[in-house]
Amino acid sequence: MNIQYMESALRQFKMYKQLGEKAIAQMSDDSLNWQANADSNSVANIVKHLHGNMLSRWTDFLTTDGEKEWRKRDEEFEPEQQGRAALVSQWEEGWKCMFNALEGLSDDDLTKIIYIRNQGHTVLEAIFRQVAHYSYHVGQIVYIAKLCSHDNRNSLSIPRNKSAEYNSEKFAKEKERKHFTDEFLKDGK
Repeated sequence: MNIQYMESALRQFKMYKQLGEKAIAQMSDDSLNWQANADSNSVANIVKHLHGNMLSRWTDFLTTDGEKEWRKRDEEFEPEQQGRAALVSQWEEGWKCMFNALEGLSDDDLTKIIYIRNQGHTVLEAIFRQVAHYSYHVGQIVYIAKLCSHDNRNSLSIPRNKSAEYNSEKFAKEKERKHFTDEFLKDGK
């Protein structure tokens, strides 16, 4: 049963990765470093933070604490002008580290205890902790992209004033069992 949860979590990670990529793709290079104020984060800062978090959490995650000594978390939030290529490189490296760590886990692995800042979690609990964390930050990226792109963007969810049309299309189909990410993920994966 745990493996089914794991498969669902992996699909959600993939969906949030793609959602973030679609939002970033709609932004100008300059807007990637835009901050609403001194206390807010730019998309570049959020990506830097996700990158640091992913490398820390998923490197040797079954055997070492998820908060690595080499991580400099506070620096992830320091403003710096970062180009698109560097941002995309960090984005890909972080997600690759995570997906590599999660590939091939067995059902037995999901009940093992791992630690994040000395706080014990089952592997499954740690995975769902990160699903929530990453979705939170991807939501911030989407929101900032929306603020920065004004009217030059495609909706990444059901467009405004299109809910009735969307629901009508869904309810016109036969009921079926499928994962909610199926329609969002490229190639269904």
